[in-house]
Amino acid sequence: MSNPREYSSIVVDGNDRAPNRSMLRAVGFEDEDFKKPQVGIANTWSNQTPCNVHINDLAQLAAEGVVNADGKPITFGVPTVTDGISMGTKGMRYSLVSREVIADSIETVTGAQGFDGVVAIGGCDKNMPGCMIALARLNRPSVFVYGGTILPGIYKDKALDIVSIFEAVGAHAKGKIDDAEFKEIEKRSIPGPGSCGGMYTANSMASVIEAMGMSLPNSSAQLAVGEQKKQDCINAGEAVLRLIEQGVKPRDIMTRKAFENAIRTGIALGGSTNIVLHLLAIAHAAEVDVTIEDFYKLGEITPMVCDVKPFGKYNMSHMIRVGGIQPLMKTLLDAGMLHGDCMTVSGKTLAENLENVEPYPLDQDIVMPLDKPIKSTSHLRILKGSLAPTCAVGKITGKEGLYFKGTAVVYEGEEDALKGILAGEVNAGDVVVIRNEGPVGGPGMREMLSPTSAVAGRGLIKEVALITDGRFSGGSHGFDVGHITPEAVLGGPIAFIQNGDIIEIDAVKNSIDLLVDEAELERRKAGWTQPGASETRGVLAKYAKLVTSASEGAVTDKNL
Repeated sequence: MSNPREYSSIVVDGNDRAPNRSMLRAVGFEDEDFKKPQVGIANTWSNQTPCNVHINDLAQLAAEGVVNADGKPITFGVPTVTDGISMGTKGMRYSLVSREVIADSIETVTGAQGFDGVVAIGGCDKNMPGCMIALARLNRPSVFVYGGTILPGIYKDKALDIVSIFEAVGAHAKGKIDDAEFKEIEKRSIPGPGSCGGMYTANSMASVIEAMGMSLPNSSAQLAVGEQKKQDCINAGEAVLRLIEQGVKPRDIMTRKAFENAIRTGIALGGSTNIVLHLLAIAHAAEVDVTIEDFYKLGEITPMVCDVKPFGKYNMSHMIRVGGIQPLMKTLLDAGMLHGDCMTVSGKTLAENLENVEPYPLDQDIVMPLDKPIKSTSHLRILKGSLAPTCAVGKITGKEGLYFKGTAVVYEGEEDALKGILAGEVNAGDVVVIRNEGPVGGPGMREMLSPTSAVAGRGLIKEVALITDGRFSGGSHGFDVGHITPEAVLGGPIAFIQNGDIIEIDAVKNSIDLLVDEAELERRKAGWTQPGASETRGVLAKYAKLVTSASEGAVTDKNL
């Protein structure tokens, strides 16, 4: 095959690179290897999370694919954190920050070592967008591989996942389950390797990355422990060599049309609110003009058709059984909702990838027809109003209603909110307000899975709304609105809400308003003093100083 050697620091002829070659001989390079394209394998392995515990094996298979295609793989480690373990603690402040650390790490290693191409393998929520941000920045021939979804746990013939145990906390607090049942749910919810099983952030991101064309067909809908996933990794290693030979780079694939495909697929699937945050950040890295308004515009003409968790019945493992997301994408394409001419990492267009895809079986009820959707417009509501002048993002499917007007119960952070909910301070008709959790105020924009799950566990999911300048796990469901901007620490209206205020949320008019007299609001503002930085050293302090608002993707290199 041809060898462009566009990036590699190793020059085959010429003694000026002899020291570089000598270093590589020590790690197994032979003379013929210096003539091959070098492919970095970004390996997010870690045994601290089931999402990534198997990825070292997958990285070895991707390297095998590179060798099959006459390339030379070089594997390097990438840090990861686990949201499931840090959730509900101060450690969760590092979660969104880790997206930037991961992107910076992959960019740093690849840029320094001069790899000609990259295979990036991600399994948990933040290492997927982190990988994608890096690939967009580097713009070298690349393929993303999803680590795959987990199998469901089983208890009393009921499928369990990570959200089951969070909701069990609320149920236990209310006395709906005893200690023994709580322990059984805890033991059975996470049975082995793979990412959280519902259409939470990991499966949502894997799906939109495939729809964007940056992973091979069907990569998003495979079990972590299956033979399909093993072959996917080998295929990815081979595919990146074809991309190097053809000169196809991520920004040739990650076009404006490709982002539209990703957004519409994510909406149809009922994906996480985090896809808004992450796709905005990836688009920024790729220098593609995508704004939060695009989620509103496309959301008004895209139906939500998948009955998936957290608001529905089914896991990704169920979708895999009926064909994954490819039949859905084919349906959207045939309806004129996707751009079929977009190039993908397979070397074919999206339309070519989907040409021979069979429809879903007639007897399945996971994916509804486009003319009989679960919701005729997006569940991802982009809201504005006196409470969120810039914007907010709601995850409102209609199952919890489309309108809520209630009384504010204000908490200054997640821990206080969780204690209050579990103690019975929140009642039907209340709007839980959790502030000081934004990208700057946290710092780090924690996910409010513990409070939303506590509301659900106490049986209040249809009677209580929850709003925050933080964000939500893909596992959250209910009448939830996050990403409120400007955030509290920057003087957004959420900072001035008081207990007893009336808040109105309308998911049809796409509005969120604080019903307080303007003069009274001005009086409150006059008495407010902006708090100082909660962190003054280290990664959290750097993040708080650099990060943009959630409505811009919470990126850290926009205003440099």
